[in-house]
Amino acid sequence: MKKVIFTEKAPAAIGPYSQAIETNGMIFMSGQIPINPATGELVDGGITEQTTQVFENIKNVLAEAGLTTANIVKTTVFLADMAMFADMNAVYAKYFASDFPARSAVAVKALPKGALVEIECIAVK
Repeated sequence: MKKVIFTEKAPAAIGPYSQAIETNGMIFMSGQIPINPATGELVDGGITEQTTQVFENIKNVLAEAGLTTANIVKTTVFLADMAMFADMNAVYAKYFASDFPARSAVAVKALPKGALVEIECIAVK
């Protein structure tokens, strides 16, 4: 059985998908881009500001499921340019105390709405 996870504290889906799905004690979160849920717009700034907003969105979806970033076991990071990796990584590290999740990071040709970063994750209860 699956349960749809939704919160107004993160951007609504911009297509036919859910913010996250819970099944068998696992949360599969769709990719989060740096949209401010209050305005529906990309945040101002560069990769640092955008990565911060992505993680705030991730935290809010996880909170709706009763979880935190400590529950994340896997992330996939999509970057508009690998030259941004170090700056993204500096922000990324601030959201985990220890026991970092497994991660993949790739550069892609383009991201929705012109975002510089998108991150998806899997968390467990």
